[in-house]
Amino acid sequence: MNITRKKKADGRRVRLRILLVGCFFSLLYLAVVARAVYIQAFHDDVLARRALREYRKTYVTTGKRGTIYDRNGMEMAVTIDTESIGLHPAYVRDKHKAAVKLAAALGMETALVKGRLLSNRPFVWLKRHVSSSEVEAVRALGLKKAVEFVPEQDRVYPNRTLAAQVIGFVGVDGNGLEGLEYEYNRELKGESIRRTVVRDATGGSFYADSLSEASINGNSLVLTIDGTIQCITETVLKETAEQYEAGSGMAVVMDPRSGEILAMVNYPFFNPNNFSAYDRVLWRNRVVTDAFEPGSTMKVFLVAGALDIGVCTPGSVFFCEEGAYRIFNNLIHDSSAHGWLSLRQIVQYSSNIGAVKISEILGKKSLWETLRRFGFGQKTGIECPAETKGILSDYSRWTAIDTGAISFGQGVAVSAIQLVTALSAIANGGILARPHVVKKVVGPDGKTIRSCAFEPVRRVMSEETANNVRSIMELVTEDDGTGARASMSGYTVCGKTGTAQKLADNGGYTDDRFIASFMGFVPAGDPRIAVLVVLDSPSKNYYGGVVAAPAFRRIAYEVLNYLGVPPDRGLGKDGGLMVSKEREVTG
Repeated sequence: MNITRKKKADGRRVRLRILLVGCFFSLLYLAVVARAVYIQAFHDDVLARRALREYRKTYVTTGKRGTIYDRNGMEMAVTIDTESIGLHPAYVRDKHKAAVKLAAALGMETALVKGRLLSNRPFVWLKRHVSSSEVEAVRALGLKKAVEFVPEQDRVYPNRTLAAQVIGFVGVDGNGLEGLEYEYNRELKGESIRRTVVRDATGGSFYADSLSEASINGNSLVLTIDGTIQCITETVLKETAEQYEAGSGMAVVMDPRSGEILAMVNYPFFNPNNFSAYDRVLWRNRVVTDAFEPGSTMKVFLVAGALDIGVCTPGSVFFCEEGAYRIFNNLIHDSSAHGWLSLRQIVQYSSNIGAVKISEILGKKSLWETLRRFGFGQKTGIECPAETKGILSDYSRWTAIDTGAISFGQGVAVSAIQLVTALSAIANGGILARPHVVKKVVGPDGKTIRSCAFEPVRRVMSEETANNVRSIMELVTEDDGTGARASMSGYTVCGKTGTAQKLADNGGYTDDRFIASFMGFVPAGDPRIAVLVVLDSPSKNYYGGVVAAPAFRRIAYEVLNYLGVPPDRGLGKDGGLMVSKEREVTG
């Protein structure tokens, strides 16, 4: 009987324990249910946002950057669709193993990849603008949650080095960093908007909206540059610089009737598709940004001023002191001794002493005003960044030797674009015009937003004076002139040589480093092109008439043939280029 009561008591205790355990779990279940109901009822938006963050990301995206074309429609800079690869480090367990695999797939340093995997940020860029083969290699690793493929755009320059310093380039984020890409960044760059990228089950990404990308694309540029003329000029300048072992070179081809730049060349070249592999110095468009002492090319503007004011005539004669002329303690030399020379001959033979004698009659104030009228000491207004205004100090600060030196192009600094623009004013009859490299801006729909036309700045001399200066410049390319090697069979060439000593570190002038240049236009009667060639520090010869004049001739002859400009005088016996007498010329 006691045993029976004991069994009953044990049974009650077991049932009580079961009841207590059941009640505990029931209460626990009710708490979970209540929590779930509470979260669903009052925090559903929080859960939804967390879920969305797992497969939806919002990025700021920009419409496709506009294309840059040459004047004939050749693509100079284009934008292509590409992908970039990002990481979600939290989803990578074995970071070292993943780093090794990703580095191999993308050609990156393992340490660099591992450093990004160890980041505490929820998202980091691994590599921007990757190739299709790199995308496939990373997809094959199967890191679906950890790796994100983001649609982006990349800028490509299909002609590599062609006009690279003019066009410039963009950075990885699509902003222009140099050249026209920088100057016209706001025009070229598309509109920036926020877009949502959705990841699918395979790890691929796509935009969640149906926005038409064309509606946010940037404008395009049509340049005045002609790709063929640019290529001709680059080829000749490179070969000339290599032949005479010059440190660098510049060349410009301009239409003097419109102010349009047909070619603008800086040598050495660089490839904007891989700009970081080149010295930053090579990125700069030195035709626009750099000033140099031009030497004897300035004599034509001195003569233009003297003729226009009326203090001289083409036949005025000056005694050139048999090659040496003293101004106080300074001695001016000519490369060849001359006695009496006419104003025409002073330009033809490039007499420094003759130039000084003309400046003494003209006066320093009138000389300064003449050079200012031609645009020196001022920016031309060309649509390129970081344009220099050169150096032309006020005449009130000039001494007698300063005035003399400036008359033959020393003690004054100009840019190549200033020089060819001033030259074009002589070629077109006396009108200084603003140079330009952009012909028009075109919208994404192909319609012209604005176009650039001939923009006269001011008349710098009378048409009669311009004609007289042109006649004088023809003499320079005759057999006895310093620019004889610029003469061409079939065309009358107007030109001027330039040879200038470079400044030394101590403020004086060097005896072994020079700027050799030649500028000219052709045909003389109806100029279609004005061409400037400048070589910096050629070592084999430094005279402009020897180094730069033949380069001018080659460029001008090929360009005139390309443009279909007929000869304005009889051809030589061979019907082609006329090679002048191989004598020592200077200038």
